[in-house]
Amino acid sequence: MLSRLATEVAGLKLANPTMLAAGILGLTGSSLRSVIDAGAGAVVTKSVGLKPREGYPNPTVVQVECGLLNAMGLPNPGIHYFGEEIREAKEEGIPIIVSVYGFSPEEFAEVASIASEAGADALELNVSCPHVEKTGTEIGQNPQLVAEVVERVKKTAHKPIFVKLTPQVTDITEVAKAAVEAGADAITAINTVRAMAINIETTRPILANKIGGLSGPAIKPIALRCVYEVYREVDVPVIGCGGITTWRDAVEFMLAGASAVQIGTAIALKGLGVFKSITRGIDAYLKKGDFRSVKEIVGLSHRH
Repeated sequence: MLSRLATEVAGLKLANPTMLAAGILGLTGSSLRSVIDAGAGAVVTKSVGLKPREGYPNPTVVQVECGLLNAMGLPNPGIHYFGEEIREAKEEGIPIIVSVYGFSPEEFAEVASIASEAGADALELNVSCPHVEKTGTEIGQNPQLVAEVVERVKKTAHKPIFVKLTPQVTDITEVAKAAVEAGADAITAINTVRAMAINIETTRPILANKIGGLSGPAIKPIALRCVYEVYREVDVPVIGCGGITTWRDAVEFMLAGASAVQIGTAIALKGLGVFKSITRGIDAYLKKGDFRSVKEIVGLSHRH
């Protein structure tokens, strides 16, 4: 089973193609280790910036019929205080990918450099957060700015660079190609989708920030389409993220072109057992289809 599921993404060796997505259980070394113990092939930390950030006041998360809506505001202790968490998680021996953000290309590069020195195996650039001004989506919607961020980071942090894209663009492949041409080693598609909810009794938006990011089953078809389109246009691995809750979802993403999949909201909905459930299902699918490796199904839908 392990040999069939083993894969590689931008030089990182994974025992299976599942990863923890940024934003859930990724703020401490112990929480990352709990996800690793649950069977994840790699983990992505919560997004970390140059300085500590408290985030938004409550309420920051609301469950909606089709998933979760959140506007956390990127709370984190700052990269200077995060090294200990990275080192603790690394004791488990699987790839630790640190999600970083900044308010300028220079800031991205500084955070990435410190994370790299602290032991990050790879860096995921969060250029797609939908609810914090002057970072995230405001960068991710501009191919030129995304390229500049990637170029700066590549000069200072000598680790594989993943770029996490927003779906809220006219053509996601333009941004993906700009990132890859600038040196990105992999593309993560996608981040949450800008959305909101209103309480009809109080007549007010439910989230303190009013606008948040929608994750979960509702965005899966959007994410799947983005992975499919990006895979056709770039020559680096694509990592699927958005609404993956079952092994069938994971297989769909791999058929569309994902070399690995990230799981986030499903943990809140189903618990940490979702990792082993998904890997068992993928393995059974591979065995039934007489595939020797998970790599054989990556992008298979494009070849029919």
